[in-house]
Formats: sequence, structure tokens, C-alpha cells
Amino acid sequence: MSDTLPSREQALQLLRESQCSEKVINHCMIVADLALETAGILKGRGLKVDFELVEIGALLHDIGRSKTHTVHHAVVGAEIAMSAGLPNSVVSIIKRHVGGGITASEAEELGWPKDVYVPITLEEKVVSYADKLIENGKRAPIDITIEKLSEEMKYEAAERVRKIYDEITGIIGDYP
Repeated sequence: MSDTLPSREQALQLLRESQCSEKVINHCMIVADLALETAGILKGRGLKVDFELVEIGALLHDIGRSKTHTVHHAVVGAEIAMSAGLPNSVVSIIKRHVGGGITASEAEELGWPKDVYVPITLEEKVVSYADKLIENGKRAPIDITIEKLSEEMKYEAAERVRKIYDEITGIIGDYP
């Protein structure tokens, strides 16, 4: 396990080597752009944000989609990232970005290893926030993601997504 973050080019290469589709890669690049924009606003509000970690974490957050498009892509992606020797900070972003986080009991129901799957650091929250605002390759209102989760009866996940959204927008303001 390295402490060194890969470059943007190395992260994109890892997505390709992992056999992510162009659609997934494009999604990751759009999420990274929004995450960096968000990090910039947070920094402007006086918060300390690791821009490089936000960018690389956002680029790689969906690497697990190279193997599955279910919620399990978070755990699969974390395994891929660990195998690639990526820093724990990136692995944590990957495994904590889904559904505004997955609780310990939900993780147990899913058969996931015992671990923390809820975003804790500001960087983890920024990537999760940005990911939930991108639908079909473009910026979309958070209500679309929340509505989808509610239709799937994932009410707790919808609530967690709303909580992260409210936390971030509470600092940066609600910008289009």
C-alpha cells in the first residue's frame, strides 16, 4: 500500500486497465470536475481540503463498476484499489461513496466485510456529494437521486444522501 496518489492520467489508465466502460469513465471524470469545483468553494469558505485526493478519489470512485453495477461495486472497487496498491484514503472514498454511506447493519445484510462504509472525511463526503448530483452525464437536482432511492424503498439511503447534500450545501450554498 502506497501513500502516493496516482496522477490523473494514471487513475484514468487504471480505470481502462480494469475494463471500465467509456460511460463509467466519463461519469467519473464529470464527478471529479464537480468534486473539485465543490472543494474549491469549500476552500474559499476556509475549510482545509485535499484537492489531489478529491480528484483521484472521484476519478476512481466507480472502478468497481468494471465488474458489477450493483451496490457491491463499492466493495469490489475497494478490493481493486487495494490490489493496485492505492493509498487507504482512496480506498476509503471508493468504499464509502454509495448511497450516502452504508450502515454496519446494511453492510452485514449485504455480506460485506466488517468495516466503515459511511463517509467520514470531508474528501469522502465531497466525492459522495458530487456523485449523487450527476445523472446521465450531467448535473441534476439532488431530488432526482433521492426520488430514485425512495422508489426503490431505500428510504434510509435517501435520508443519508439528503444529509450529506445538506451538510455540503450548508457550507457552500446551493449552487446550480
